[in-house]
Amino acid sequence: MGSNGTNETQGATTAYTAESIRVLGGIEAVRKRPAMYIGDTGTRGLHHLVEEVVANSVDEAMAGRCSHIEIVLGADGSCSVNDDGGGIPVEIHPEQGKSALEVVMTVLHAGGKFDHTAYKVSGGLHGVGVSCVNALSEWLTVEVRRDGYVYFQEYERGVPVTGVERRGRSKGRGTRVTFKPDPEIFEETDISYAVVAARARELAFLNSGLHISVHDERTGQSESFCFDGGLRAFVQHLNRDKATIHDDVIYLRKEVAGQIITEIAMQYNDGYTETVLSFVNNVNTHEGGTHLSGFRAALTRTFNQYGRSLGIFREGEQLTGEDYREGLTAVISLKIPDPQFEGQTKTRLGNRDVHGLVEAMVNELLGAYCEENPRSARAIITKASEAARAREAARKARDLARRKGALSTADLPGKLADCSSRDVESSELFIVEGISAGGTAKQGRDRTFQAILPLRGVVINVEKTSLDKVLANEEIRTLITALGTGIGTEEFDLKGLRYGKVIIMTDADVDGAHIRTLLLTFFFRQMPQLIEAGRVFIAQPPLYKVRRKGREEYVFDDRRLQRQLLDLGLEGVTLVVRWGQGKETRFGANELRRLVELCERLEALATILPRRGLKLTEYLALQRDGALPRYAVRANGQTHYMYSEEELQAFLKEQEQHRGEVEIVSADGAEEKEAGEEVRRLAVQIIEFHERQEARRTVEELIALGFTVEDFLEEGKGPTYELISDGEAICVRRLSDLLPVLRDLGRRGMEIQRYKGLGEMNAEELAQTTMNPASRTLARITIADAAEADHIFNILAGKDVAKRREYIERHALDVRNLDI
Repeated sequence: MGSNGTNETQGATTAYTAESIRVLGGIEAVRKRPAMYIGDTGTRGLHHLVEEVVANSVDEAMAGRCSHIEIVLGADGSCSVNDDGGGIPVEIHPEQGKSALEVVMTVLHAGGKFDHTAYKVSGGLHGVGVSCVNALSEWLTVEVRRDGYVYFQEYERGVPVTGVERRGRSKGRGTRVTFKPDPEIFEETDISYAVVAARARELAFLNSGLHISVHDERTGQSESFCFDGGLRAFVQHLNRDKATIHDDVIYLRKEVAGQIITEIAMQYNDGYTETVLSFVNNVNTHEGGTHLSGFRAALTRTFNQYGRSLGIFREGEQLTGEDYREGLTAVISLKIPDPQFEGQTKTRLGNRDVHGLVEAMVNELLGAYCEENPRSARAIITKASEAARAREAARKARDLARRKGALSTADLPGKLADCSSRDVESSELFIVEGISAGGTAKQGRDRTFQAILPLRGVVINVEKTSLDKVLANEEIRTLITALGTGIGTEEFDLKGLRYGKVIIMTDADVDGAHIRTLLLTFFFRQMPQLIEAGRVFIAQPPLYKVRRKGREEYVFDDRRLQRQLLDLGLEGVTLVVRWGQGKETRFGANELRRLVELCERLEALATILPRRGLKLTEYLALQRDGALPRYAVRANGQTHYMYSEEELQAFLKEQEQHRGEVEIVSADGAEEKEAGEEVRRLAVQIIEFHERQEARRTVEELIALGFTVEDFLEEGKGPTYELISDGEAICVRRLSDLLPVLRDLGRRGMEIQRYKGLGEMNAEELAQTTMNPASRTLARITIADAAEADHIFNILAGKDVAKRREYIERHALDVRNLDI
C-alpha cells in the first residue's frame, strides 16, 4: 500500500512537506546523533572525548612542536589536557571571518590536517574531533599560549559564550582544553583514571621521548610516562610477565619516499597466545587492517625461507602463520600522511598499497636479522615447529571428539538445558557454577529464550595448557559444543554462535571468582572474537537481602546499600522546620528527598573546593548578589575574586595600565616556580572555579526551598529542625546533619543478609534478581586495553606463582566482599 503522508484513521497529522525537512547545523547535528561521531554514549564514547583532545596534542608532538602533555581529571568531573605545542592559531580566518580558534572549536571538518603543511602525519584527519568534544560538553574552555600572549574562550554545549579574549603575556606556548562531559548526552560521566592512564602509557611508548603525565584530583593518583626505548620498551613491557625464548627485541624500521614510516618491534615468549598491537598515526587499529595482514604474510614467508635454507624442518613439515604467531608479542606502528580508516572511530586501516609496502619491508629487514642472529632465529623456528606439532595434535583431538560427538552441534551435551527459541539475538546461555546452582537456575529461567549450562568443578586453566590438552577437557568441550562457534583461528566462526548473550553466573565468593577468572581466560585466549563482539557478560547476583518493616529488597553493592539506608531512613519521616515567631514548615517525603539530594551535592563540593585553595564555607561566603566567584586571581601577593569574564578582563587591563603587560602563569604555578624574583612579583596567576555552576545551581535550589547557605553550614543561627519518625522527635542542629541522622534511622530494625552463593537463593529469588531481563544487572565484558588485560591474565592464570603472590599481597587492602 502507498502512503500520501497522512493517516486518516488516526485523525489529522502534520503533512510531510518541504517545511518538514530540518537542516541541522554542525554542533546541533552532533548533539542530535552523537553515536555517529564517537561510537556510542556509554563509557566508550565518554573516553573517546578524552582521546580526541589528547590526539591533537600528540599530533603536535609528531610534528616536532610538543614534548610534554599533562592530563588532569578534575574533582568536578571535568578533564583538562595541556600541552607545550604550537598553540591553535587565533588570528581571523579569511573565509569564516572569525578567529581560527573559534572555527576549529565549532565548525565540523575544520582543521590543519587536510593538507600536509602544518602536519606531516596526524591521528585526527576528519576535522570533527575537538568540535565534537565541544558539542558534547556541558562547558568547555580553551586557553592558547601563542606568540607571547595568552588567549581564552569559553563555550557551553558547543556555543561560544565569550569572544576570543587576549589576557596578557606568556613566556610559554601550547594549548589547554578543559571540558566537562554533558550529562544530557552521556549515560555515565565518570571518566576512568585507569583507562586514561593506560592510553597515556601507550602513547608514550609510541612516541619515544614524549612526556605524558596523568593526575586524578578525585583520588590523588598520579603517573608520568616517558620511554626513550619506544616500541622496544613497549614489547618488553608487554612481555614483562613472560619467559622469552630470545633476549633481544627484534626492531625493524623503514621510511618510504620520506612519507610512510613503518616501525615494528617483536619478541617471542614461551606461551601459547599471540599479542599483536597495531597502530596508525598513534591510533589503535583494534581490527587491524592492511598493515597487519602485510606483516603476518611476511612473517610466515621469511621464517619459512630461512628454516628451509638451514634444513631445520622435518621432511614434509609445513608451518603456517598460526604456528609463527604462537607466543609472539609484537607492536606495529605506521606513520602515513593519508590513512583510510573505516569510520570516525578508526578501528581498521584500508589503504591497499600498505600491505605490499609492509610485506616487502619485513621480508627484507627480518631476513637480514635472521642472517645476523642465527641463534635467535633458530629458537623462533623451533618454537613454531613445536606449535605445528601441537596444532596437529589439537586437530586430531578435535577429529576424535567429533567422531565421539563431543563437538557436534547436532548432538548437544546432555547437561545443557536448551531454550526453545532459535532466534540467536534474543536467546541467552547462562554458564552456571555447579550442578546444584544449575538446577535452581533451570527452575527459575524462562525456557523460551534462556538456556542453562552447569559446569562441574574448576575449569582447566588455558593459560598454562596447550590447545590439544584444552580440548581433552570435558567441561571445555561441552562449552564449545553448546556455543556452536568452533575454536581456533581456522575453525572459529562467530556466525555459528547459538546465543546472543553468553552469561557467566558464579557465586560471589572466592571459588566463584576463581571459576569466573578461568572462564574469562578461556574466552580471552581462545575466543576473543566473542568478547570483541560484546557477547560475553557477567551476571550480577545481589550481595545483600535487606528486610525492614515487613519489606524485602535486594542490594547489589555497598554503595547502593548506603543509598538504600538513606532511602529507608526517609520512609515515613517528616521534617519540621521552625523559623521562629510561631512559623513552621513541614517537609513530606518528596520535598525532604529533594532537600537531602541538595545536602549530598554540598557535601561533595566540600571535598572538591579545598583543592582550589578554599573551604566550602569560605567559597560560599564569597557569594555576591547571588553569584559565586568564577576566578581567583593572585597578583602582587594578594588574591582577588572575579565573578565574570568581563570583570577579569577589566582587572587585567587595570594591571597593565599600572604595571605594563602582565605575565600570565598557569594555575599550578609551574612557570612562576621557574621564573626569577622580578617575574614572580609581576606575574598574575588565574585559578578557575569550574565547580561554580554546580555550586550556584545547588544554592539556588536551596534558596527556592526557603533556606540559606548559612542554614547548611552554621549551627544555631538559623531555624531549628526536628525529624518525626514513628512518633519519635529527633532534633537536628543544622541541615548538614540530616544525612547521618537519616542513615541511622534507615538502619533501625533492618536485617541484612549477605549472599555468598547462588545456592542460598531459591529459584524465584534467582530469577527475580539475576536472570529476569527486566530486573537484573549484567556487566558486559570488553577489551578496552588489550595490553593490560593480557598482563592481568598472565598474573592471575599464568605460570609465575611468585608474581601472582606479589600481586595478591599488593592489592590485599583493595579487596571488597571477601568470603571468609
